[in-house]
Parts: sequence; structure tokens; C-alpha cells
Amino acid sequence: MPQPAATPSTAATSFAQDALKRGFSRRQLGRIAAIVSGAAAMPFYNEYAFAQRAPGMRRAMDPDAVRISSNENPLGPCAEACEAIGAIAKFGGRYSPHNEQGDFIQTVAAVEGLKPEYISAYAGSSDPLHRTVCAFTSPTRSLVMGDPGYEAPARSAEFIGAKVYQVPLTKDYRHDVKAMLAADPNAGLYYICNPNNPTGTMTPREDIEYLLANKPKDSILLLDEAYVHFSNITPMSDLAASDKDVVILRTFSKAYGMAGIRAGQAMGRPDLLAKLRPYGAGMLPITGLAAATTSMKVKDLIPQRRKINADVRADVFEFMDAKKIEYVPSQGNFFMMQCNRPGGEVAQAMAKEKIYIGRVWKAMPTYVRVTVGTQAEMDKFKTALVKVMA
Repeated sequence: MPQPAATPSTAATSFAQDALKRGFSRRQLGRIAAIVSGAAAMPFYNEYAFAQRAPGMRRAMDPDAVRISSNENPLGPCAEACEAIGAIAKFGGRYSPHNEQGDFIQTVAAVEGLKPEYISAYAGSSDPLHRTVCAFTSPTRSLVMGDPGYEAPARSAEFIGAKVYQVPLTKDYRHDVKAMLAADPNAGLYYICNPNNPTGTMTPREDIEYLLANKPKDSILLLDEAYVHFSNITPMSDLAASDKDVVILRTFSKAYGMAGIRAGQAMGRPDLLAKLRPYGAGMLPITGLAAATTSMKVKDLIPQRRKINADVRADVFEFMDAKKIEYVPSQGNFFMMQCNRPGGEVAQAMAKEKIYIGRVWKAMPTYVRVTVGTQAEMDKFKTALVKVMA
């Protein structure tokens, strides 16, 4: 006989029982519930949450201020995406009036060469990032990541009671995958951001494949490709297509310029994506889905934006070379700048010049992260930097 469908109450009971079996205490289970119900309000939820700590970010900025602190794309959404938003907005009283989520998934599938069931749609990539941490780490299964690295997964893991191992990057700022594997023989989740946030550097495909081939049984690689469209590497969605133990994240917040509109996806085997579902609920904004679907169909949009970013970044690096200011060569829309003093001091001094740059990582205390803005914004950055560094 067919089994009766699970009711919300039985599903919640099953979820709680599973969490307790994984080693969570009832108090830690309450913290998971806090992430499920209000993750976006958490101080570690996404890039914007961290950016709020930067000087001046908690108040309205002057009209002539330069905001290059949170890896936003100043180009914003393309014209076609804006038109799609305008067309769909009048249907905003409906959850998905024209199957916007289905169209988004079908378009991603065509672009990435994946079956639709290997794709889950989200409002950006922060949501599936935290869900993956909740699903695959626990008090008995740790998170292993690079250092410095994007802080959100570590903060989420610590919040729910999972151990975090932060492994120093190599001298050329790659993830040291052998050291990551050695950090914990029973890790539940390995996190690689590629290009890495905050260094903008790449971990080669062969290193990622080595980690997948040698990781503990039942552990998962969380591959964060938020900035991959700014780089020269080929995205690795084929790892999901070949059924590897990997969840791959993408967002439309960066190269596509939709940070304030919210759209993204997780890609992986259907059984892995199913493990993320209990850690959140709700419909997605149809404006974001429509804008993202349309953007993916705009010919040469990403190559053009990649070149714009690379040209402005190269100009800044040429300037810094001339001024003998050290930096980490980056393939992202940001870079780490050597200050030769506490990086926070330089950020504070730049804020007084109305130039708001990023934050500092403990592993690199004399560096500060700078987002690549428009050419005009970076020209103002250069003028202020000469004054501050003097």
C-alpha cells in the first residue's frame, strides 16, 4: 500500500529526530531553527551583512561617495533584465504566475548542460550556502575551509555547534587541498570559494578533483563559484553533472549586477539538493527570476562584463605597481591591498576621503580588500590612496 503523505507536524518531527541523531543538542537544534526561520537577519548571512561593519556603511552616503566595499557590480542589471522586471512587476500579486521558477531552471539547465533536477533556484547564493552547512556539518562532522576565506560558512557552522578548521592558503594563495584533507579525517563539508573571497585567486581544477577523490566517505565539497564569471577558468558545473559529491553555488549578484534583486542557484545530484530543502521555505521573487532568466539569454553579456572588469582592474594594478603598493593578483572584481600597517586604519582614512573600501581578515591583518568599481570610481580611489598612503 502507498504510504500516507507526511504532514507538516510529522515532517518537523522527522527533521528534529534526524538532527538529534547527527549529534545536535536540543539547544543547537534551536539555533538551526533560527537559521531556518530568519537567516537573512543573521550578522553573518551574506556579503552585505559583513560590509555593514565597514566605515560609514551604517548611514546614508554622500552623493559623491565611492562605495567599493562589498563586491557589488556598479554596472547593475543589463537593460534587458530591467525590461523583464518592468514587464513582470504588475503580476507581483501572484507567486509564480507564468512558471517563472520553472523557466529559470530550464534556462540554467541549457546553459550549464545539466538535467533540471540537478538545479535548485534560490534568492542568491547565501541561502543555499547556509543550508548546505546545516545539512552536512554537525557537532560530529566539521567544516574545513581556506584561510583567509569567505567568513559566512564558518560563522554559520560555529553558530550551530560544528567544529571549523581554517587551513592557511598556499604561498600563491591557492587552497591547500592536501592540508585541508589532513585537517580532519571525519569532516562533513569542505568549502572552496573559486575565485577565493577575499584574495581573488584561483584553485586549479586538478586540486579540486584531488580533494574529491581523497575526501572522507559521505563528506561533501561546497564549491562557491560566486565570482567565476570574472575569471578566465571554465566553471565546473560538469562535476555536478557527473554525480560527484559536490554542491556548486552560483549567484546573479556579481557579474550579472543583481545584488539588490536576488537570484541564484545550487547545482548537484538530486539526493544532495534534497538534503537542503528542510532548512528553509518560501517562494522566490518573480522579478529576480525573470531578470536572471533574461540575462542568461543576452549574447556576450558575461564576456563583455569580464573585459570591463579586467581592464579597470589592470589599470589599478598598473597604478599600484608605479606607486610600489603591493597587492594580491586577482581574477575577481576585488583584490587585497598591502597597507604595511593595520588595514583597518587605511580603511578608516579612506572613508574620511569618502572612499569606502572593504574589510580586513585576521590571516592578513595589514591587507584590506578593495572592490573594483567603475573607471571613474577607481580614479577617485587612486587619488585618495596617494593621500592616505603618504
